[in-house]
Amino acid sequence: MTDYQRIPPSKVADDRMSLISFLDYQRATLAMKCQGLTGDQLKRRAVPTSSLTLLGLVRHAAEVETGWFRFVLNREQLTPRWPAVDGVLGEFLVTDADDDEAFTLWRQACEDSRAVTESFDSLDDTVVFRGETISLRYVLIHMIEEYARHNGHADLLREAIDGAVGE
Repeated sequence: MTDYQRIPPSKVADDRMSLISFLDYQRATLAMKCQGLTGDQLKRRAVPTSSLTLLGLVRHAAEVETGWFRFVLNREQLTPRWPAVDGVLGEFLVTDADDDEAFTLWRQACEDSRAVTESFDSLDDTVVFRGETISLRYVLIHMIEEYARHNGHADLLREAIDGAVGE
């Protein structure tokens, strides 16, 4: 995992470009937290009180990207890649997971999300999903929040795995 570049968001961009670039920055941060680790390290439950793993976070990010952009905004009929097992989200069950496949699917989900975003003329464009009106603006802000929260988890996991710290 060495091909993701973090580009700081512009301090003078308009709203749309700001949201898109902050989301890309958060995506790149997750990739950075996984950079240079082996498959076993990516699957390691590095915090004794948690079952979270870096690979689980990557797979979760792929599912969340797909869910919000393709299922909600683009109204595609989809099934989960990793179905839940005994009430546990399947993306977090990584014992037998293929890390290369997970990163490939996540990268593709990010590209798909970018394409859906481009298909909307305005941040204020909306869809109705399960009786609620949802704007592109809401989805972009929610995704930034989703990544930021999980990147905090990734930061702790990475430090516990090999001591690496940083933004």
